[in-house]
Amino acid sequence: MPQIKKILVANRGEIALRIMRTAREMGIATVAVYSTADRLSPHVRSADEAVCIGPAASAESYLRGDRLIEVCHRLGVDAIHPGYGFLSENATFARMVQQAGLIFIGPSPESIEVMGSKLAAKQAAGKYQIPMVPGTSEAITDRAEAKHLSRQIGYPILIKASAGGGGKGMRIVENEAEFDEQMDRAVSEAVSSFGDGSVFIEKYITSPKHIEIQVLGDQHGHIIHLFERECSVQRRHQKVVEEAPSAVLTPEVREAMGRCAVDVARSCQYYGAGTVEFIVDEALNFFFLEMNTRLQVEHPVTEQITGVDLVKQMIYIAEGRALELRQEDLAINGHALEVRVYAEDPTNNFLPDVGTLQTYQRPQGNGVRVDDGFEQGMEIPIHYDPMIAKLITYGHNRPEAIEKMIRAIDEYQISGVQTTLPFGRFVMLHEAFRSGQFDTHFVAKYFRPELLLPPAPDPEATQLAALLAAQLMERPAGTPSADTPPPRPASHWKRHRLGSQR
Repeated sequence: MPQIKKILVANRGEIALRIMRTAREMGIATVAVYSTADRLSPHVRSADEAVCIGPAASAESYLRGDRLIEVCHRLGVDAIHPGYGFLSENATFARMVQQAGLIFIGPSPESIEVMGSKLAAKQAAGKYQIPMVPGTSEAITDRAEAKHLSRQIGYPILIKASAGGGGKGMRIVENEAEFDEQMDRAVSEAVSSFGDGSVFIEKYITSPKHIEIQVLGDQHGHIIHLFERECSVQRRHQKVVEEAPSAVLTPEVREAMGRCAVDVARSCQYYGAGTVEFIVDEALNFFFLEMNTRLQVEHPVTEQITGVDLVKQMIYIAEGRALELRQEDLAINGHALEVRVYAEDPTNNFLPDVGTLQTYQRPQGNGVRVDDGFEQGMEIPIHYDPMIAKLITYGHNRPEAIEKMIRAIDEYQISGVQTTLPFGRFVMLHEAFRSGQFDTHFVAKYFRPELLLPPAPDPEATQLAALLAAQLMERPAGTPSADTPPPRPASHWKRHRLGSQR
């Protein structure tokens, strides 16, 4: 059984810092790689060794697998942890790492390949009778046949890129008249984003909740789940607020979803940390969506309610150790929330906002956790995802976690760029969120940019203030107003002071 002594962290920002801290606790040395844009980042200083991997553009730095492997050989690295994003779900890179004699801290290349294709994933999971959204099981090649099937399924339908993610290559079709136009757009997006124009059709669930199950599997065939995360508050099909557990799942549905998630992982002989995503309708019927073969951004909320360090478990699994955790030993304790702090302007359609962090002060307190990779004075680069931090709160129950989140947002001081913190506060205070009765359309249904703007001044109050200001400006300096008492003689104040001393 190999023992990892040195890890190269093939990522940046908060996830790079998180991996390094866990590795340090385990007595494992770390190597950071960084682009020229990240040369002053905390993850660079935190590592035992750091190497510049290339220019700011990710295609010339963090996505250069050949350079990463060269650094590993030069510095005597045993393993590579990809974090999330970049090369984390790249089967070719995972295979390169293995062929170079290194350990890839993640699943096998074969598992990544199967679950990286939504169609292949559905076919693999179908062997275990996993509930699926009605739709095609193969890529669309005949539009006439696709239209015929869409009529049978019933509009609205969803056209989705097989290799897609993050909402790209995804189009809602309300009726047959829109079919060709939306199909062309979906295929064009799929080609430009993923280099693969394969798309398929699903029934569109009109009020969907996005609920996912965290799984862990070892290389000996043992697989467990660590309950669910609710991730329905999204903008542009990307998550902004997450929580664990869901506010609406019953114990019976939770158990059934957990079993299905384990079966999905088993269908591709999965090991490592992974997430099985489901769409859940208003009646709590759930349908398999996809599997993410990596650590998720929102993994901290699962760690908070289970007490399991997922990064540490990934390293143990990569070393070939058997899982010591058993399903019956796991339980949900309390409630956790996460708000992603993006450098985006919620009042301007969540567009990215670059600049310098003129003020950056994290909130503190019991039950408050901040995972970040920035410091005051640093610039938010334009080259990468605009996430500054993840703000996590934990409470004994959901209301307590929500109140802690509101306080933490109020205490989080950031200036120099616009952020999603005000939007996170809006979510926490909204009745739909507090009741748990919300879905992935939360932003479209309830949010308007003007709700975050300061209220307009009252016209009557403004006019009165202007009149008072004008009167004050017209009065000569030192002139008393009509209701001002006449001045006291000096002898009066002298007697008053002497009397007060007695």
